[in-house]
Amino acid sequence: MTIFADNLAKLRKSKGLTQTGLADETGLNRAVIGAYEEKRAEPSLVTLQRFSEFFKLSLDDLVRKEWRGEKRKKKKNPIQLRILTVPVDSQTGNEKVSVVPMKAAAGYLNGFGDVEYIESLPVFDLPLKEISSSLTYRIFQIAGDSMLPLESGSYVITQFETDWLNLKKGQCYVFVTESEGIVYKRLVEKPGPRRGFVLGSDNPVYEPYQVTMDEVKEVWRASGFISFQIPGCG
Repeated sequence: MTIFADNLAKLRKSKGLTQTGLADETGLNRAVIGAYEEKRAEPSLVTLQRFSEFFKLSLDDLVRKEWRGEKRKKKKNPIQLRILTVPVDSQTGNEKVSVVPMKAAAGYLNGFGDVEYIESLPVFDLPLKEISSSLTYRIFQIAGDSMLPLESGSYVITQFETDWLNLKKGQCYVFVTESEGIVYKRLVEKPGPRRGFVLGSDNPVYEPYQVTMDEVKEVWRASGFISFQIPGCG
């Protein structure tokens, strides 16, 4: 995150703050801020959100656009970086892994941006080497047979996608959409500024379909799953 590192140093100096002063203002460690500015470490999404709120810049401006001191006008950009609401452990400051069961799917569409709602969801601890503490995860329970052989009721472990231009054709994602609800699909065509997502199923009975950019609220990349239906064991 070279642009972010440069922006952080410029923004800090624009407010007349030392690294220690910025640490005090944001509740972070001075040494960590120094590591960010010197490109020796990368911040988590929660930390980026903290800087975004403090400097009153969008996440997109903070990490992708060189800050020159001018006030940027907000433009509607359907593929810009998304800001996520995440639950955080009050004692450790670490992100919690929320679980969205099938029965909570409808409520999630209305509450995904509400801190209190997200914190009301069950949480899961995944002390596995494949799970990085620097990434943001969420677990969604899927419904239906469109992604067989992954059975209905399975829990898909996902990582939050901040920049939709980085989505990969053929990769599986959980899409949070206004029209279809929460769906677990394979990306058939990569999105562009003027076209939406083409989503496909692994079950050939179902045809691919398209959703517009405006319909999609969140995208989560599938990285694993948990299933309690063991093949051949009933």
